Amino acid sequence: MQTLLLDREDVVENARMADVIRAVEDAFAAYEHGNAQMPAKSYIDLPKYNGDFRSMPAYLDAGDWDAAGVKWVNVHTDNIADHDLPTVMGTIIYSDPETAFPLAVMDGTTVTRLRTGAAAAVATDHLAVADATSLGIVGAGVQSYSQLEAISTVRPIERVVVSDLSDERVQAFADRFGDEFDVQSGSIEDAAACDVLSTVTPVEEPIVKREWLGEHTHINAMGADAEGKHEHEDRTLLDATLVIDDYAQTTHSGEINVPWSEGVLDDDDIHGAIGEIVVGEKAGRTEETGISLFDSTGLAIQDIATAHVVYAHAAETGNGDPFDLVDTRV
Repeated sequence: MQTLLLDREDVVENARMADVIRAVEDAFAAYEHGNAQMPAKSYIDLPKYNGDFRSMPAYLDAGDWDAAGVKWVNVHTDNIADHDLPTVMGTIIYSDPETAFPLAVMDGTTVTRLRTGAAAAVATDHLAVADATSLGIVGAGVQSYSQLEAISTVRPIERVVVSDLSDERVQAFADRFGDEFDVQSGSIEDAAACDVLSTVTPVEEPIVKREWLGEHTHINAMGADAEGKHEHEDRTLLDATLVIDDYAQTTHSGEINVPWSEGVLDDDDIHGAIGEIVVGEKAGRTEETGISLFDSTGLAIQDIATAHVVYAHAAETGNGDPFDLVDTRV
């Protein structure tokens, strides 16, 4: 028995976005039903190198399938300038839960990009108006691509308004998607007026004003993944139907972490977790819903659910490079 090595191209080739969205939704449901294990993310701080390592293990049983694995990811802020390497790199070891055999070693950076887009799509599917045709994106980095790819899978998106400090990034985005969508460069205010808004920036001071939002805009707040980050005004969080992915992570490092620590928000302001909505314990969008906001911090179960999709398709089609990692002689 051999282990599959799956690089970036292999992950992209074997990850159908619709399948990833379904798997991530299954993962949210398994987590809500208590059929998933996801220990807290552990950190190894490396001040000598201005970086850190993070370990994100998970197991989930989605009924028709189960999966286990761990993502080993870093954040080294000097990498680009000093070493010509990405700031963030990730590797996933995907294992057979029954035998613990390492079925695959794959590029975790691409998996992270895909599962983050898929999480936004799950939230959009449950919380956005059914006929949403416009998508605003604030931040035209790598994640913006997955936001459009995923959200357009669950809503009939036609017009995309992109706002970014870099005209070059906006142009690159338009070059990629201009043949499929009406892509427009715009201000943050322009993007916020769309039916769906995804914010994917690292800011620590809110940049999206409450009055800019449409009456029924659904927001995917994807940028805050560390303590102190904050993209949206507190008024928005107080007015919105507020949905989180994980209580501990969002209150510590999600979009709500700053107003939460200041006592502006508390438990009564949270409508529920996305898993509760997926399994029907809490309502998604109703006729009374105004703006809604999904606070996404990113969970290890999403990584492993996506890795499951990638591995299953690769194994079925013979993609990837098999190699001998484990001596299976007994």
